Amino acid sequence: MNKRAFVFVLLLGWSALLRAADLGSPMILVADPQLRDGIFSRTVLVVTPLGGDQHLGFIVNRPTTIALGKLFPDDAPSQKVADPVYLGGPVDAQVIFALVRRTENPGGSALQMLPGLFAAFDGPTVDRIIQSDPAHARFFAGLVVWRAGELRSEIEQGAWYTMAPDADLAMRTPQGLWEELVERAQNPARFAAVNDRVLP
Repeated sequence: MNKRAFVFVLLLGWSALLRAADLGSPMILVADPQLRDGIFSRTVLVVTPLGGDQHLGFIVNRPTTIALGKLFPDDAPSQKVADPVYLGGPVDAQVIFALVRRTENPGGSALQMLPGLFAAFDGPTVDRIIQSDPAHARFFAGLVVWRAGELRSEIEQGAWYTMAPDADLAMRTPQGLWEELVERAQNPARFAAVNDRVLP
């Protein structure tokens, strides 16, 4: 096998690995461009396993036009949160959750979604984050839940690219994020070459 053919085979294998993730670990999901779904089309999600091949996640690139202060007009700390509420998913869309960058669990029923990124589910913990750490947090209406085997089946059918967990990436400005990550997934050699140039 010549060198060019070997590299081509290597890249095909690497691309396939993007679809065959370790579903027992946290990850970032990127919707395949062919995924035509009113909620999940062109989305990026943070996802963590719950055990029993079940998963939980939040859409991180779907900001709404509604501010937290509008939802809670009598809550003074909510008025100070400038960022909009994000649509986290279709499950419990009437409930507000928080994703917060922290090295330690914020308490309550919070769960680590990715290394350095926690999700707060209970009202008192979300309220504490609104009051004390809104600059390192985003607030979400709803979340995504996959029953046993559902996410595995979706990935096998080609609905999602999977990427390594990255809290910085998950909390980036949402504009253009999906497009960039699809480009990374579809052109791994190009991004590998860029990384080779910038790494020591």
